[in-house]
Amino acid sequence: MKWYTKNQKQIEAYLQTNAGHGLSEKQAQERLRQHGANEIAEQDTVSRIYLFVQQFKDFMVLVLLGATLISGLLGEYIDAIAIMAIVLLNGLLGYFQEQKAEKSMAKLKELSAPVATVLQDGVWVNKTSREIVPGDIVKVKTGERISADLRLLDVNGLEIEESVLTGESIPAVKNEEPIPNENVELGDQHNMAFSGTLVTRGSGRGVVVATGMSTAMGQIASMLSSTERLPTPLERKLEELGKILIVGAILLTIAVALLGIYQGHPIYHMFLAGVSLAVAAIPEGLPAIVTVALSLGVQRMIKRKAVVRKLSAVETLGSASVVCSDKTGTLTQNQMTVQQIYVPKQHYFVTGKGYHPKGKFYLNRKKVDPLSTSALSQLLKNTLLCSHAEILKTIGRVQIDGDPTEGALVVAAEKAGLSRQNLHGIKVIHEIPFDSARKLMTVVVEDEKGKRFVISKGAPDVLLKRTSWIQEGSERRPFTPKREKHIHHMMERMTNEALRTIAVCVKELDPSENAKDFQLENHLTFTGLFGLMDPPREEAAEAIETCRQAGVKTVMITGDHVNTGQAVARQLNLLPPHGKVLDGYQLSQMSDEELEAIIPEVYVFARVSPEHKLRIVKAFQNRGHVVAMTGDGVNDAPAIKASDIGISMGKGGTDVTKEASSLILMDDHFATIKSAIEEGRNIYENIRKFIRYLLASNVGEILVMLFAMMLAMPLPLVPVQILWVNLVTDGLPALALGLDQPEKDVMKRPPRSQKESVFARGLGFKIVSRGFLIGLVTLIAFIFAYQKSPDHLAYAQTVAFVTLVMAQLIHVFDCRSDYSVFSRNPLGNLYLAGAVISSILLLLAVIYFEPLQPIFHTVELPLTEWVYILALSAIPTFIWMPSGKEKNHSIHG
Repeated sequence: MKWYTKNQKQIEAYLQTNAGHGLSEKQAQERLRQHGANEIAEQDTVSRIYLFVQQFKDFMVLVLLGATLISGLLGEYIDAIAIMAIVLLNGLLGYFQEQKAEKSMAKLKELSAPVATVLQDGVWVNKTSREIVPGDIVKVKTGERISADLRLLDVNGLEIEESVLTGESIPAVKNEEPIPNENVELGDQHNMAFSGTLVTRGSGRGVVVATGMSTAMGQIASMLSSTERLPTPLERKLEELGKILIVGAILLTIAVALLGIYQGHPIYHMFLAGVSLAVAAIPEGLPAIVTVALSLGVQRMIKRKAVVRKLSAVETLGSASVVCSDKTGTLTQNQMTVQQIYVPKQHYFVTGKGYHPKGKFYLNRKKVDPLSTSALSQLLKNTLLCSHAEILKTIGRVQIDGDPTEGALVVAAEKAGLSRQNLHGIKVIHEIPFDSARKLMTVVVEDEKGKRFVISKGAPDVLLKRTSWIQEGSERRPFTPKREKHIHHMMERMTNEALRTIAVCVKELDPSENAKDFQLENHLTFTGLFGLMDPPREEAAEAIETCRQAGVKTVMITGDHVNTGQAVARQLNLLPPHGKVLDGYQLSQMSDEELEAIIPEVYVFARVSPEHKLRIVKAFQNRGHVVAMTGDGVNDAPAIKASDIGISMGKGGTDVTKEASSLILMDDHFATIKSAIEEGRNIYENIRKFIRYLLASNVGEILVMLFAMMLAMPLPLVPVQILWVNLVTDGLPALALGLDQPEKDVMKRPPRSQKESVFARGLGFKIVSRGFLIGLVTLIAFIFAYQKSPDHLAYAQTVAFVTLVMAQLIHVFDCRSDYSVFSRNPLGNLYLAGAVISSILLLLAVIYFEPLQPIFHTVELPLTEWVYILALSAIPTFIWMPSGKEKNHSIHG
């Protein structure tokens, strides 16, 4: 039912209620049974035990459990305990994250008013909000939160802050008149009041037309609960990697074991060797290293004013190709500010940041003292007298107490050095409050000489119809059509620049006139025009340009009007010359297919509803994009949850939005999103670095055994050496790679495709080629040592063991860059340098510490052996130099 199109009699008839009497108690009870309680339904919850068990169904976790069993069979109980610790750690992390993830419904319930004033049996009574039913007559006033969807019956200067539903920064002015148009978005339904919104001014009375899940808030809750979360790119890539590793490990280890048995090696020895290789081929430390890398990224993000609620969120944002950003508070300052002032024949520009009462006035590009110009100073004094807002100054923060528009006018006056304390002897003796029908506010003031003046401020189109004179300098002249045309030209000029216009008129009262007569607002004298806007954030334009260079498209989604969104987008250089702007009405007329076809050309979506935001996100996703969605209101929550990564505002955001999001911006700045993208890209590249290092090392271990079996030679490595290399030597350097600093061009690369494999951009070839060379030089070292002392197998195995370890430790520095080992300072990552030194010390302990020699089947090596060992170990890194950086791949359109 489109209630906003109906008049009072139609509504009373349909809901079987009476605006002057309300429902009877019996009717209310019957409807409560019929419609249910006025509350948001919660999602079904799962038991904590089930949630915990669910954490161990991941493919990589099952692989780790298999590795634990294998290590236990080998008698490597320390290895088994270590692997189990990793499994439990990952399970607990996932459990605690999921336990917090689905609280949105409970937070939505908190937005409902606990008590409402309801007309029942002709008497006004207080009822809990859950008892309200369709047909109830409800009274609302300033400061109250609306408890159900209302069709307003009468209003008195009623304004409602609806940003949680519409995203519009300015409170909506309400009236009771039916709207003839049947296709009107929430933000334009001026005769409706919606559940969960806040009354900021005035009072009113309305009939309840929807409760609970039938309200606009409830419909958002339904979308929120029915929207499924897609697995992140990182989760998909790790699952893909796990499957590749397990298949490859099984095939290669079976091949090695069968070849060894065929060559005459004992079955038991080959079984142990095969199982050891299987453990080596599966980098069981990978999920733990990924977790550590993401956790460290989270810590860095906190320093950049962003709180990550899900570890994978940072990496996902690094692959984002579209950022759908809210306008108010994210791209703009969310502080209405006077930008321009026009007094007849003079056009001033005002500078300054937000609500901070410091700024300068310019006329013809020259700085002026506003108090030296009588017309401007008098205009500013008049706005102070005709406003209620106050500037609240605290340490490091300035706030406005009152209407944002009035606050902007008061701040402009204070920038000129004026305040109410300066207006000695002038007092307000009467006020006609702002009324949505008149769109005016008027006060009558009396100065120290007893003279009385009328000051009116409000919508220019209304005030100009009541104007008979215009103040030009010190003279009052008739308001001729020519002068009126000029004022309209100034209004149009300001409007085209997305400025909201407020006019101010005055009139001197004759002592015989009644100061409380409504005729006060006629035959006024025009004195000035203010142009206000919520200005863009200074750092947002730079952040948008950085994202553009990184191949990330920024799209503005706002509940504000088209002109406002378009003007702000142009100021931020977000809207290119060919870029398109769509409003909610145009979106409603489009099918999903039509939207998907045109969406690559759209940069601004204005006057949109929650359903539109969800459609926009899905349209981009269907085009193959990884979408980041920002927002602060309840209206943003479904789209935030449906996006690949949802970003909520820490300062102005609702709890519902925060719970639905993956990332919370503590400063509400778009520039923080840019930092998060950079951090996410670096984390993903670091993950690729240690995957490259671990797998190349593991390929080398498998190939040296395979080559030896093919050549009918003894085993170059014993099982305990393979396990030692895998669990100790590989682990520390791989972990240190996760701490590597980003390369200089990380934000100049286009985003990677969602379909890109973790082995893309030449990584698979690098792993195989380096692994092949590591295995080859290890085998050469073994053959050389074995031929030198054929009766001393432990000596040859020790040489192979040392060569394998050193080849891996040198190779780790090559993994830091896509260019070459020389392109980055080896001491640029001190964690890595320390990890390599620690691994070398552990290697020396195994070789030269006698109690460990029998355990690891090693012998002491003379220093002369180290010369050719190090020479061979360096070959995999230095002989294979990449010709240049592989090109990243992105998606467009």
